[in-house]
Amino acid sequence: MNQQVLLRRRVCHLTGGLLLTLGMTAQAQTQTDPLPLSPPNSPFWDALLLQPFVPGDIWTRMRDNFQWENDAKEARVQKWIDYYQRHPGNITTIAERARPWLYWVVSELERRDMPGEIALLPFIESAYDPTARHAGGATGMWQFMPGTGDALGLRRDRAYDGRLDVIASTKAALDYIQQQADQWYRGDIELSLAAYNAGAGTVNRARRSAIAAGKSGDYWSLKLPRQTMNYVPKLLALSRMIAHPDRYNVALPSIPDQPAFARVIVDDRIDLSQVAEMAGISSARLEYLNPGLLQKTTMPSRAPELLVPHRIKNALVAMLAKSRAIFARGDRYQVRSGDSLSILANRYAVSIDELRRYNGLRGSTIRVGQILRIPPNNRASATRQASQQAQIVQVKQGDSLARIAARHDVSTLDILRWNKLEADQYLQPGQQLTLYVQ
Repeated sequence: MNQQVLLRRRVCHLTGGLLLTLGMTAQAQTQTDPLPLSPPNSPFWDALLLQPFVPGDIWTRMRDNFQWENDAKEARVQKWIDYYQRHPGNITTIAERARPWLYWVVSELERRDMPGEIALLPFIESAYDPTARHAGGATGMWQFMPGTGDALGLRRDRAYDGRLDVIASTKAALDYIQQQADQWYRGDIELSLAAYNAGAGTVNRARRSAIAAGKSGDYWSLKLPRQTMNYVPKLLALSRMIAHPDRYNVALPSIPDQPAFARVIVDDRIDLSQVAEMAGISSARLEYLNPGLLQKTTMPSRAPELLVPHRIKNALVAMLAKSRAIFARGDRYQVRSGDSLSILANRYAVSIDELRRYNGLRGSTIRVGQILRIPPNNRASATRQASQQAQIVQVKQGDSLARIAARHDVSTLDILRWNKLEADQYLQPGQQLTLYVQ
């Protein structure tokens, strides 16, 4: 084997501690359905339009970064090529699910000078589903076990799980792969991939046995657990079929070689539904890109960057900046003992829902000492309200908000706020309204 091939191997194989599918259930699945196909959970790309492979898209760029062509000739690889040829639809389905993520993963591999084949590892691990959860505890696109994720700095709590965060988990996976390759295998990423699946201890023992028997000690000379013996061959089989889709009758969806999402810095806690409303997209679309935000609220201390569709980045950045400027002019209130959202809503003449939206709250619980932001338009209103007396007026036949406002020298907007009314809500004769007048 020439030096160039050895060098490629050392730069090219994923590291060995992440678990794909563990336990007896996982082994059974690996034997019968090596590409997991959980139902697509991707409202971001509901319209599945499969087109013939188009030169110049992300697949071309990925193929240009493949480095394991010689190893793809191994007999174990051909076995899996034969298998996938009998099930080409699995590859097609997962390839479509990978649409939002491929450009970024391929770019990150290029930045690290790592083999393009590694972009296909999530095909095997999670079917490119960033929300994938295995009964054994492995979670996310790269299927980190809790302990492994903790060791790699992927934070987990009730509000955030870094294993589900595509940016954080991808960086952690590639760091882990490189670190293990450098620590144990002199840069050989094939061995690191085996360790990623079976654990470094298992691979190191197998290497010692192989070398003692006069073998080379590379991945292909090792005797490993069945799942790990198939792990790298599956990856290389996929790379061969994606490199030559026409030869293997694989219908790859055309995915442009351009980013599908952008990262936006968010300094405050904001409900994702509010961000989606600002951006003019569905909440489901935003939640799909940010599965690590378990409470569907931005978490600047854990994930300062929010993923958004690339085309809306500039407009959203401008809207967030404007929103921050408005907040800066508004009231801030420190919660005291006995306070509730209902009491504060009445005090500041806002609705409870508005207080929730402005503060990224999902429920009605607030804590003593917590700082709440009061919608700025209500600051003057609240100050004025404190110096005014509440007056109950009764709606008369033919009354409208405009007529009542003119009669009492207040604004219709004030009446709506004071009484928690919707703008299009009809007034009924005899209905009582609270007004604050001089």
